[in-house]
This record gives sequence, C-alpha cells and structure tokens, in this order.
Amino acid sequence: MAEVLKLPLPFPIAGSQPKPRPSLDAEQQKKYDWLLERVKGWTEIPSTSKAGPPTDSEKFWLTKECLLRYLRATKWNQQEAEKRLLKTLTWRREYGVEDLTADHISPENETGKQILLGYDKEGRPCHYLNPGRQNTEASPRQVQHLVFMVERVIDIMPPGQETLALLINFKQSKSRSNTSPGIGLAREVLDILQNHYPERLGKALIINMPWVVTAFFKLITPFIDPHTREKLAFNEDMSKYVPTEQMWSEFSSGKLAFEYDHSQYWPALQELCNRRREARWQQWVSGGKQIGESEDYLAGATAAAVGSATEKTATVPAVEGKTAEITASEAAPAVPAN
Repeated sequence: MAEVLKLPLPFPIAGSQPKPRPSLDAEQQKKYDWLLERVKGWTEIPSTSKAGPPTDSEKFWLTKECLLRYLRATKWNQQEAEKRLLKTLTWRREYGVEDLTADHISPENETGKQILLGYDKEGRPCHYLNPGRQNTEASPRQVQHLVFMVERVIDIMPPGQETLALLINFKQSKSRSNTSPGIGLAREVLDILQNHYPERLGKALIINMPWVVTAFFKLITPFIDPHTREKLAFNEDMSKYVPTEQMWSEFSSGKLAFEYDHSQYWPALQELCNRRREARWQQWVSGGKQIGESEDYLAGATAAAVGSATEKTATVPAVEGKTAEITASEAAPAVPAN
C-alpha cells in the first residue's frame, strides 16, 4: 500500500519545466523602461487611511516581472499599467495583505478546502479548491483565505514560473450538497484576482460540475475577462496538464495518495513558504534593494542582480526536481509566519 502523504510537496518533478519567457521587442522594452522610471519616482502611495512613501516590502514586490504583468494586462498601455499598479498597492495596504496571518486564516482551512500540492507539467504550483469541504459561513475571512493562499502559491513558485494552476473539484460531500459560492462572493473574488493578481493564472481545471454550478458559471461568465476564460478547462483529463505522480488521487487520474491533516500540513506549509520568502528577501537586499529586480535573480536562477556590472541570465538547470533557489533556501532561517 502506498504511503499516504500529509505534507506539501516542495519541488516539481525533474521534467516539469516552465516555458522560456518571451523576449521584449524594442517597443515593449521602451514601454517597460518608461514604466520603471515612473515607478522609481513614486514618493507616495495614495490611500484614504494609509498614505505614505513606498515601503521596502512594496519595493520588493515591484519586480521587473510584476511591472511586465501589468503591462501585458493593460495591452502595453504604460499609463494604464501605472494607474493599476498604484491601485493595487493602495488595495494591498488597505486590505492588509501583508498583515494576514496563518493563525487568523487557520480556521478556514481546517478541513482542507484549499490545498497547495504538487506542480503541473510547466512547473506551476497546483492550488486545489474543494468547495465540498466548506466549513464556515460566508464572511470577509473567506475572501482573506483565498488571498492568503494565493500569496503562499507565489512564495513557492519555482524560478522562471510566475503563474499557478488552479484545480477545482465541485464534488459534493455528505455535509455540503451545494458547492457553488454566492454570486456576491464570487464577484468580489474575481475582482481581486483580475485587478490585483493579473497574469497569475496559468490554467484552471474544473471537474465534477453539477447543474447548479454550471448555471452559476453562466452567471459569472460576463464578469470574467476573455483572456482568463481561455485558460478554463471543464471536465478534461487533468493528466494532460499535471503529472499523475504529483496529482492528488481525488482528482481525475491522479496517483498521489494525500490525506489532509491540518495539524501537520498547515505548519509545514507556512514553514516552507516563510523559508522561500526569506531567501528571496535576502537576495533582494544583497542586490541593493532595487525596484524592478528580476524574479529569477531573487529565486537564485540568474548570476547577478538587475543593473549590476556582471548581470547575466544563465539559468541554473534543475537537478532531481530541485532548483538552485530551492536548494539554497532550504538552509535559510524562517521568518515569522504571516
């Protein structure tokens, strides 16, 4: 009998590699350079209650790839990208993204209704949503739970990867027959994900949809932008996208025997994420705390920081599913849990 896993998987398998990032053409580079200089010139983040200059953690968040995500999301309209970046920083402050703690969110995840487990064939972390395991009533903390987990997905993304794989199983449980969220809650979540996490969804794989959920998706489809809709796959064989050895056996043809035990999984996930985040932070500090720093450099996959005399982009190859960033970060001290 196969051993049952109760902890998050720290690495993709060796064959799961992100696709190379496309190079910028001359016009795109010009727009990126313009946006970068604008962002470097910001002296205050607007807010009705928390206005002030950019903090170090916000500068750390403003990576090269972050700016490019907003440029792509706005179809390379640099003025609109700047507006959206500022709106997101204002939202992050006022929503308290960095103040969400594992202890505060913990009750929401006691049944394992959201799980980060394994990676797809392009090295995207797999974020499982299990509505049938819903254990709380609708509240602001339910939305905070999703935001918190998306932040943790970002923490464990391997070098070269900046998107996630969302796997949603609408299978009903004995305690939960209606697995569709309320339309108001769904619209709030969509607004947050589309406006403040643009270009982060790589693929969404959705299975076991009863008629009520199908009807629900028809209701919210007008609120989903066309680019996002193209990434949705319904009732497909998930092994086309996720290696079966890293796919939870409750999903499709997955062969990974996993059992959610909150007392083991939750602290292990926080420790893993804290360690990875601290390693990236130390890289950022070592590189001079630059706005527009490369996420690949922060992950240890490039030899030097952006703008340094020795800057280059020689990606360190994966070995047995581990990258240089992950291997080095295993020894990094953990930061206090979020």
